[in-house]
Amino acid sequence: MKNKWAALLLAGMLAGSVAAETGTTESPFSLRGFGTLGLARSSSHHAEFVRDLSQPAGIRGGQWSGRIDSILGVQANWQATPEIELVGQVVSRLRYDRSHDPEVMWAFVKWEPDPRVALRVGRIGADFMMLADSRLVGYSYLPVRPPPDFFGPLFFSHFDGADATGALPLGPGVLRGKVFGGRTQEKSAGDLGVWDTSGSPVGGVVIDYVQGAWQFRFNAARIEFATDMNVDFLRQPLAAAGCHDAARSLGTAGATARFLALGAVYDAGPFQAQVMLNRIHNGSASFQDSHAGYLLVGYRLQRLTPFLGVSRWKTLGADGWPGIADPVLHDAYRRFTAGSKVDRATYSLGLRYDVGRNLAAKLQWDAVRATRDTVFSVRNPSAAWDGRTEVLSLAIDFIF
Repeated sequence: MKNKWAALLLAGMLAGSVAAETGTTESPFSLRGFGTLGLARSSSHHAEFVRDLSQPAGIRGGQWSGRIDSILGVQANWQATPEIELVGQVVSRLRYDRSHDPEVMWAFVKWEPDPRVALRVGRIGADFMMLADSRLVGYSYLPVRPPPDFFGPLFFSHFDGADATGALPLGPGVLRGKVFGGRTQEKSAGDLGVWDTSGSPVGGVVIDYVQGAWQFRFNAARIEFATDMNVDFLRQPLAAAGCHDAARSLGTAGATARFLALGAVYDAGPFQAQVMLNRIHNGSASFQDSHAGYLLVGYRLQRLTPFLGVSRWKTLGADGWPGIADPVLHDAYRRFTAGSKVDRATYSLGLRYDVGRNLAAKLQWDAVRATRDTVFSVRNPSAAWDGRTEVLSLAIDFIF
């Protein structure tokens, strides 16, 4: 993995040499990059604030850290023919094992026989944001990071498979649709250790309608997990006590999670507003069902864009399993399933300054307000965690 940076840079140098030798001013090969230099600090000493649940550790205790937001990426595009393009993207960010080893995010072949139709095959980015192709390119969106209350549980950044996109005029606007399917190749880390979801089938649809300054979206996705989390510490005692249904309910292998979302964006002149709502249904009792949403509003004043936002993430609750007669096991089951409870809101105020072309500076303040038992959305909470923290963030976003 560590050699991928060198390979991409070498490919860029070779492409530049070929263009110079042939006398061409435009090469079919391009090498571009993007990144974020981010610093953030949390006011709470009792839990670690994270960008999303893919991160094994976060920030806490009033100390500045670049851990959660700093990202560096390189992307190579090769227009092999007028209809065929090859794309590769490698990104360094905080990973499940606390390393920043470069990771292949995109590696696909795109066939576009018509401007209205496209087919991609390979490693493809998961499509959740409305105004950006990737949640990792901070320059392409307004805040320092996508709202964690909405995007936090969506820790899948890519999958290996294919998607097909089509567009057609409809009334005064354009209707765009996408179907996708494949298998995940990602890992996440938390209190139960590393969970390798590799090989989990994923599929879904994305439908957009664009009319003038408006964009509307419907998104539906489904994943069937291929592996179990490390929950044998509870499943084995339940099975030994004859509570087989309760034991099976905690498994994630074969369990299906479904994601539904609706969104709208208005972007005209200096004013931009976006809103998204989602619902996540989990087929395993290890995770509670949830719904979330956010509203983000910004107003451009030449190079300055002040913005404010509010987001909400709430699970729908879980009850103790009625088939567990043993009171100790019943309480253990209830406590474990309640561990994924989230009841949290975040209020954000920020400022983006476009320093120059392809360079932006951001300042953001977030007030996180959650219940004391909301521990699923943070890392390493202590008994003194009260669900409240203030997060101050500084970031420099760039593309080149």
